[in-house]
Amino acid sequence: MHPIEAILFEPVGCLAEFPSEPFHEIAVRLFDVPKKKPSRSASRVYWHLLNLMDGAGAFACQAALETEAAQAASLYEDVLPALAELKHMRIRLCVASSLSQTAVTRFLERHNLGALFDAVWSRDNAGGIKSSPIRQAAAGASEAIFLTDTLEGLKAAQIAGVKPILMMNNPDEARHLAVHGPAGGIVSLLELPDFIRLLQSRDHPHPSRDREGAV
Repeated sequence: MHPIEAILFEPVGCLAEFPSEPFHEIAVRLFDVPKKKPSRSASRVYWHLLNLMDGAGAFACQAALETEAAQAASLYEDVLPALAELKHMRIRLCVASSLSQTAVTRFLERHNLGALFDAVWSRDNAGGIKSSPIRQAAAGASEAIFLTDTLEGLKAAQIAGVKPILMMNNPDEARHLAVHGPAGGIVSLLELPDFIRLLQSRDHPHPSRDREGAV
């Protein structure tokens, strides 16, 4: 495994708690999904919507509702310190999202995150959803990882040829997802810098350890 050069983030569920209602309402309006109380997990509702969009081959969305979700998203408290430390480690940080460019931009502006990211890929400039933004964001990096908290996110990363890291927001769900091949898992973004260091130390062991192992 090459040293990690880039970390890719889907804001929904990995950087912030988004409301699920706007994503469900989009599914109701565009795909005749029954109107009901949606799951509390915005990530699950969001990726279900992406599957509907993918199946229909239609990537247009209700821009106002998406932007409403981005505006209402609550940033996780560990995001800013974790991203700052990763930047200090000179790791390339990218948004790789199936949200529209308008929604992603609104989210980044709302939480003053723009300066922390080296690139921002949405479904608009990536030309597609799910694996497309991930593939575009990872281009040029010898090794990249994608943070996700859903099975569909794991699959999208694997299709894009990027190692998925499981964001374990829900312990019970994380146990279920762990059998689907993530390259690792973290409970908090604050664990991510040490996780990267651990991977790099495995790839580049200390010389004295090599000598000890050879004896």
